[in-house]
Amino acid sequence: MKLETLVKVNAERAARRPVIVVTDISSGEQRLVKAADFAADPLHAELDKQLRMGKSAMIEAEGRKLFLNVYAPTARLVIIGAVHISQALAPLARSLDYDVTVIDPRTAFASPERFPDVSLVAEWPEEALPPLNIDRYTAFVAVTHDPKIDDPALLHAFARNCFYIGALGSRKTHAKRGDRLKAQGATDADIAKIHAPIGLNIGAVSPSEIAVSIMAQITAELRLPKASAA
Repeated sequence: MKLETLVKVNAERAARRPVIVVTDISSGEQRLVKAADFAADPLHAELDKQLRMGKSAMIEAEGRKLFLNVYAPTARLVIIGAVHISQALAPLARSLDYDVTVIDPRTAFASPERFPDVSLVAEWPEEALPPLNIDRYTAFVAVTHDPKIDDPALLHAFARNCFYIGALGSRKTHAKRGDRLKAQGATDADIAKIHAPIGLNIGAVSPSEIAVSIMAQITAELRLPKASAA
């Protein structure tokens, strides 16, 4: 890779923006495609596919062999609520290479003993979230069942365009939550972003099973084409 290209790649990665370097295997010619340019690129379908998968790959296009070198930001998972579900969800997400942060102002719950080897912030969401610089490569899960904690956190997630937003609660609970959030400035489009009841419907009962259903839904949102995601 040319130094000029490497510098551009590192700049995009530092800003947590995806970038793909396309290399013609025969000629060695390279070009860099930034995320903002994917839609207009002749290879947009392949670029989108490989970015969703987070993997580099060899493809054939117009009789040429091209190598797509994918540089995607590390996905994050922010969990609001240091509850039993979170204790199962955090290590599961870490095993899938997510950077995980758990936020809960209740220090009785947010303790290192309950969440070993996980970034833990025992502050209210209003203080804890801004320094994290949450972005579109962040999955956001609210599971406290406490509006004083979950609601401001969800409002923050709306503003940061997270790729996944989920919240614990029944349909009835979610309807009340929607009314509260709209009273605080959220739009119908914002409320529609929330996966609630949270997780895929697999009949989950225990905290560990619910964690599996949540992580499966997050994976589908990240990996599947939007029209096909559950």
